[in-house]
Amino acid sequence: MTSKIGIRKSSVPRNRWFERLIAILALLNLCLVFFDLTYISWRDFYLQVLPNVTQLYDPIKGIQPHPETQNYLDKVTELEEQVLQTGLQSPQAESLLRELRLLSHRMIEDNPFDVANKSGTLAKIKNEIRLRTNAQSARDGFTIFWSQPYLSQRGWQSEINFFNSQIRPLINSNYYRDINRFGNFVNLFWLIDLPFVIIFALEFLARTFYISRRNPCLNWLEAMLRRWYDLFLLLPFWRWLRVIPVTIRLYQADLLNLEPLRSQLNYDFAVSFAEEITGMVGIQVIDQMQDAIRQGELVRWLFHPETRKPYIQVNETNEVKAIATRLVSVSLYDVLPQVQADIEVLMHHAIVSTLNESPLYQQIQNIPGLNHLPNQLTEKLARDLSQSASNNLIKVLSDSVTAKLTSRLITNFRDALEIELQKKHNIQEFQSLLIDMLEEIKINYVKGIADSGVEKILEEANQIHTIIHQ
Repeated sequence: MTSKIGIRKSSVPRNRWFERLIAILALLNLCLVFFDLTYISWRDFYLQVLPNVTQLYDPIKGIQPHPETQNYLDKVTELEEQVLQTGLQSPQAESLLRELRLLSHRMIEDNPFDVANKSGTLAKIKNEIRLRTNAQSARDGFTIFWSQPYLSQRGWQSEINFFNSQIRPLINSNYYRDINRFGNFVNLFWLIDLPFVIIFALEFLARTFYISRRNPCLNWLEAMLRRWYDLFLLLPFWRWLRVIPVTIRLYQADLLNLEPLRSQLNYDFAVSFAEEITGMVGIQVIDQMQDAIRQGELVRWLFHPETRKPYIQVNETNEVKAIATRLVSVSLYDVLPQVQADIEVLMHHAIVSTLNESPLYQQIQNIPGLNHLPNQLTEKLARDLSQSASNNLIKVLSDSVTAKLTSRLITNFRDALEIELQKKHNIQEFQSLLIDMLEEIKINYVKGIADSGVEKILEEANQIHTIIHQ
C-alpha cells in the first residue's frame, strides 16, 4: 500500500518517482549512519585498504595522529635517512638508535594506545619484537632491536623492512581523539546528517498536512502518528533505528519485496498466538468444569435448572427434560420402525426357547402334518407381539394421562437419582471419574494442539483465502 501525495490520476507516476527518490535518499542516509557507527571499529581495515577514506573521515570523528607514537615513527624515518647518508656505524646513527631505545621503553611504560582503546595493539607489537629478537621481555627486545650490533649482524635492510611491514602499521593505527566541552569524543557526523534530516522533516510535514486535509477528523498529532515510523528519520540519537522507516519506505516504493517475509512472520505469529490462546481457553473451560464437579454444581445444574445463578437462559425451556423427551420421541417414531424386524427375530427366538422346554410342544412337533404348525404359530405370535407392543407404546405415550404419568415417572426418577447421587460414596466415585476423564481430555487437547493441529487449521484458512481472492 504505497502512500500517495496528490489525488489526480496524472500525478500518480510523479508521486511514485518521488516516493522512490525519498526511499533511496533514506537508504543512502542509513548507509552513512552505519558507516559512522562502525568507523572506529573498522578504521584499521580502512587504514590498510582504503587510506584515503581515513584521511577524509578522521576529522569528522576528531581523530588526530597520537603525538607520542607519531614522534616514534618520525624518528625511525629519520634513522633510515641517516643510515643512507652516513651508514649504520656512524655516531649520528648511534645517537638516533639510543633515542629510539628510550622512546620504546617510554611507549611500553606509558601505553599511549590506551586512549584509543587499542592496548591489544601494543601487546601485539611487544610480542612481535620478542619473537623477532628471542628476548625474554619486550623492553629487552627493543633494546636489542635498536642496537648497531644486532642490526649489523641480522642485516639492516631486512630488519628495517620487518619493522616497516609488521610494526609500523600497528603503531600507525594509534590515534588521539579530541574531547568536546561535555567530556565526549568529538563527532561531527551531524553536519553530514543535517541535510538529510531537513529533507525528511519537510517531507514529513508535507505528508502530515496532506493526511490532515484528506481526513478532516484528524488533528495534526493524529496525522503525524499515521506515519509514526518516519519520526526515527528525524532523531539525532539512536540513528540505527532508521532501519525501520527505510525498510518500510523501500517496500512501499516497490524497491524491496517483503511479502515472503511478511507472510512468514504473520504465519509464525498466528501459529504461536493461536496455539497459546487455544490451549489457555481449552484448559480454562475444562478447569471450570472440574471445579463445578468438585463443588457439586453439576448435579444441581442437571436436576434443578431453576437454581442456575448467575446463569443466562436463552429460553424458558428445561433443556435436560426437552432432550430426554426428544430422544424418546425419535426412538419410538423413527428408530423403532427401522429395527422392527430385529425385534421380531429376537422375540421369535425367545418364544421358541421357552416352548422347547415344554413337553407338549415337543410332542406336537412329532405328530405328522403338525410338525410345521408350531413354527408358524411362533412366527405369527412374535410378529403380533412386537407390532402390538410398538403400537401400544406409541398410543400410551400419546395419551394425556400417560403423559402425566410419564412426567411423574421422570420427576420421581430424577429425584430418586438425585438422592442416590448425593450419597457420599456415589458422589466421590462419580466426581473422581469425571475429573480424571476431564484431565485426560485436557492433556490430550493440549497435546493435539502441540502436534501441529493449529498449523493444519491455518493452512486450511490460507487455502480458503486463496480461493476467495482468486
